[in-house]
Amino acid sequence: MEHEELFPLLCATAEGKKEAFASLYTKTSAQIYAVALKMLKRKELAEEATQDTFIKIWHGASSYQRSKGTVLTWMVSIVRYRALDLMRYHNIRNEVALGPETDSPQTSMALPTAEKRRLAECMDELEDAQRQAIHLAFYGGLSHQEVVQHLDSPLGTIKSWIRRGLQSLQRCLSL
Repeated sequence: MEHEELFPLLCATAEGKKEAFASLYTKTSAQIYAVALKMLKRKELAEEATQDTFIKIWHGASSYQRSKGTVLTWMVSIVRYRALDLMRYHNIRNEVALGPETDSPQTSMALPTAEKRRLAECMDELEDAQRQAIHLAFYGGLSHQEVVQHLDSPLGTIKSWIRRGLQSLQRCLSL
């Protein structure tokens, strides 16, 4: 799904155009739901996160900033944060499988195939510790403190691995 296709729909949604919002929903809801289900592992919670995400998109479409990423990336970040909230509320973190044996990030994000492949290539270029810390924090939904416990490393080290890993990913993906 191209950014050029979603951006006008989001702009029209920001203007209160229900038809544009319906089209945006139709084009992206399966991907948003997939992210929620991947994180939450429970259908009813994934449905709740998806619904809450689209409510937030309807009300907050005008807050999207093109300079910070694509429309789909913005939408995925909304569902990710909502899923994290639900995980905390329902205390289901222990149900999420942890470690390198979990699905790879490229299969857990709602991205087109070419972008998944590019993300996988960039993730493979990271140091093992960076890759695992990012995987746990962003795909497993763990807090920094939970990553500390899982990897048995100091908080400052975990934060550095994540920050440097994300910077490396950003450089790699911008090439």
